[in-house]
Amino acid sequence: MMWLSRCLIAITFSLTAACVNAQPASSRPIAATTPVFQEGQIIDTATGEAVSLDQVMARLLQQDVIYFGEEHHNRYHIDAALIVLHRLVAEGRQPLMAMEMFGWDGQPVIDRYLSTAEADRKEFLDHVGWQHNWGGPFEDYEPLVQFARDRSLSLVAMNPPKSLIRTVAKQGLDQARRGSEMAQWSLQDETIEEDPIYRARILQQLRACHDGGSDAMYRTMYEASMVRDEGMAKVIASHVERLRTKPFTGPVVSYTGGGHIQLNLPVPKRVARRLDHHVRQVSIYMTSFEKERISDIQDMVGEQIADYVWLTAVSVYGAPRRCR
Repeated sequence: MMWLSRCLIAITFSLTAACVNAQPASSRPIAATTPVFQEGQIIDTATGEAVSLDQVMARLLQQDVIYFGEEHHNRYHIDAALIVLHRLVAEGRQPLMAMEMFGWDGQPVIDRYLSTAEADRKEFLDHVGWQHNWGGPFEDYEPLVQFARDRSLSLVAMNPPKSLIRTVAKQGLDQARRGSEMAQWSLQDETIEEDPIYRARILQQLRACHDGGSDAMYRTMYEASMVRDEGMAKVIASHVERLRTKPFTGPVVSYTGGGHIQLNLPVPKRVARRLDHHVRQVSIYMTSFEKERISDIQDMVGEQIADYVWLTAVSVYGAPRRCR
């Protein structure tokens, strides 16, 4: 039971970088001349070539949504997102930041913290339930929160409440729909659409990272993933619609684990569906550059895991655990 509980916790909060990097073989062949990957490069997966930040920014400035997918608690990934945020502000934009690290039930606390000059940091962390909902050093993610606070930008919580996702992971979606929590968060009548490619991908990663479970366990964990991704897509789509009425506001900058943007399936595809495919969006998948993982990077680029792959330094905590 302890093992099962840990597995449920793992999936209800994130498809970790370990699961994200359980890579299948590349969906298209690597070019005869294999690119020489290096730390710091941004790879355009449509061409397999490294591009400059200026080239990337020219595209990002035209988007409604920019998705960053990280390895959790890698400060180099937070720094990469901050580089883009600074550039957006320098171009006269007012990005709206959306973070997986906060639950919907913490939104009032976030709003107060951002708008109160002398807000107490410890009180904020206690009331937003940082350790309960996400965990690990807040200092890793604090620069993103502080960026929004310093510039009076909006920061929205992306995650459905932890208790709701845990309920789905334990009971399954059908039973959870009949509970009060789904109604409380206006999810009881939401379309939570299954996608065959998404389903195959998520189940493959669950089995790689949590070997030995039952089919029923994998099914409810998968359904919890769907609810999380659909919930995050709901948040993004609603803000895209709102920002379209305000000149120079936006884009929405989504910051989540890499699993939520892989192949543009989990969240981006759901956002596109919700907006009748009238949305401009780009995904940036960040991954630690390790020389012994060149073949994995080739697979990421070859299968176009996102629109761009940004190769960063390895986290001070070390390389993430990767499932096979």
